[in-house]
Amino acid sequence: MDAPVLVLVLNANFEPINVCDTRRAIGLILSEKASLVMNGRGVINTVSRCYPIPSVIRLEAMVARARPQIKLTRREVFRRDNYTCQYCGRRNIDLTIDHVTPRSIGGKHIWSNVVTACSHCNHRKGGRTAEEASMRLLHIPKEPSSSAMYLFGRHLAENREWEPYIAGW
Repeated sequence: MDAPVLVLVLNANFEPINVCDTRRAIGLILSEKASLVMNGRGVINTVSRCYPIPSVIRLEAMVARARPQIKLTRREVFRRDNYTCQYCGRRNIDLTIDHVTPRSIGGKHIWSNVVTACSHCNHRKGGRTAEEASMRLLHIPKEPSSSAMYLFGRHLAENREWEPYIAGW
């Protein structure tokens, strides 16, 4: 089964706020909660009508929301570190999460204390700090930006038409 085709959802002020599938987007348009901004995918034919397949929709009413924060998950740490070991620089599928200051000596599980490491470097570092193991980090770990490009940019390869709406936020 193919992956669902995603639609970019814009707030009333054209700020990107979410993605949804085509079915949800058409439902929002038909219920007049959203309007079509861009149709780059053709039409859906029914017995009595043709509906454009949306690529970008805009909500009719402004939705107030707090600035999103990126959740600290394994996948997001890998994504932030570009799937690269932060000690040796190798891109490898055999990656682990390493605590810069080990939890056993008081390190916390926070953005600034977790990095991606290959299993060799993680084993070499062990339960020590990077300095104690004579290892250096390639990049200082920090929380990723919650910009629209970070949040929705991973979908740009399949949805190039979204770029003007994402780049400005």
